[in-house]
Amino acid sequence: MGPLAGVRILDLTTVMMGPSATQGLAELGADVIKVEAPGGDPVRYIGPARHHGMGALFLNANGSKRSIVLDLKSEGGRRALLKLCERADVLAYNIRPQAMARLGLGYEDVKAVRPDILYAGMFGYGQEGPYAARPAYDDLIQGAALLPFLIARAGDGTPRYVPAAIADRVVGLAAVGAISAALYHRQKTGEGQRLDVPMFETMVGLTLADHLGGLTFDPPLGEGGYQRLLSPERRPYRTRDGYICALVYNDKQWKSFYQATGRLAEYDSDPRLVSIKTRTEHIDALYAEVAATFRERTTADWMDLLERADIPFVPVHDFGSILEDPQVQAVNLLPVIDHPSEGRIRKIQPATRWSKTQAVPHRPAPRLGEHTRALLAEVGYAAGEIDRLAAEGAIGLG
Repeated sequence: MGPLAGVRILDLTTVMMGPSATQGLAELGADVIKVEAPGGDPVRYIGPARHHGMGALFLNANGSKRSIVLDLKSEGGRRALLKLCERADVLAYNIRPQAMARLGLGYEDVKAVRPDILYAGMFGYGQEGPYAARPAYDDLIQGAALLPFLIARAGDGTPRYVPAAIADRVVGLAAVGAISAALYHRQKTGEGQRLDVPMFETMVGLTLADHLGGLTFDPPLGEGGYQRLLSPERRPYRTRDGYICALVYNDKQWKSFYQATGRLAEYDSDPRLVSIKTRTEHIDALYAEVAATFRERTTADWMDLLERADIPFVPVHDFGSILEDPQVQAVNLLPVIDHPSEGRIRKIQPATRWSKTQAVPHRPAPRLGEHTRALLAEVGYAAGEIDRLAAEGAIGLG
């Protein structure tokens, strides 16, 4: 059942950040109820799909959840949500707190019906600052958190975004940790609380943990930036017939690399290779020399040489080859499963392993409003009342 079995979470989140967080909690065993507007989560309609509203992105961020459709702008939909809150442990949302307040669903509103609830918000900016009410998206947060600047500095000078929703995913993971810790605190004390998980501050902290550098000190001991990570030569190495990722990092690995390539005398006489400090100071030149060496052999030759030299390496995967990776297959990371409406699909499995409470996806991603009737019945709504709310448009039945 997973370590969070018995925890019930109302999931008002949409798109990527919030849903990835609540899916993580669902895969740890929580009963996650996805509360959707009548039109559904917009991400339902992104990407290839066999059926309308069941796109690939949605399937990969909303597994193990139940779906209920409520129009929270209607009084009937709002009351239904508050009724669900009475039996919920967590309410998670990712719209701005100001919008939640306008809906009559601010922390105090929800706390009034469930005093020990955990009210967890994932949004752009901390509420104490001047950006509190600003909207935020992954691209914007990447820019504000230095990522395009760092990519430009390490590359050809052109700022670019990381080609993944990295801010959404990282902040989603931060929310999983925060909610889990708050659940533990509540178990010890009985206290609920409001949790704010801001994107901007989380991502700035992540980036500067690597790159604050000399700015760590006051007064500064130099500019920010970790030289090795910013080296324009830090990239997959071109071989005679392709590419390979390898990292020659510690003292032992640098010596092994020079020894394996027949250049041990150079290693012994080069003052740049004495320590990690001197290597970091000369990292651009050293990485360029290593890159030139990699062009002398085929990828297969390098894989054999690096394996024998005990130097870390991996292939450069593409969308096809990752599915055939022996590690991916051995741990069953991407099994093909039968979805009740979408047929055969690949499902990304949780990576963590538990000796006693293994997290296992226990439900496929739901159709829009698939569980509306059942969930309202669970909290005491009679069949006729459910039909009336549906006729009013306050709820949607799948």
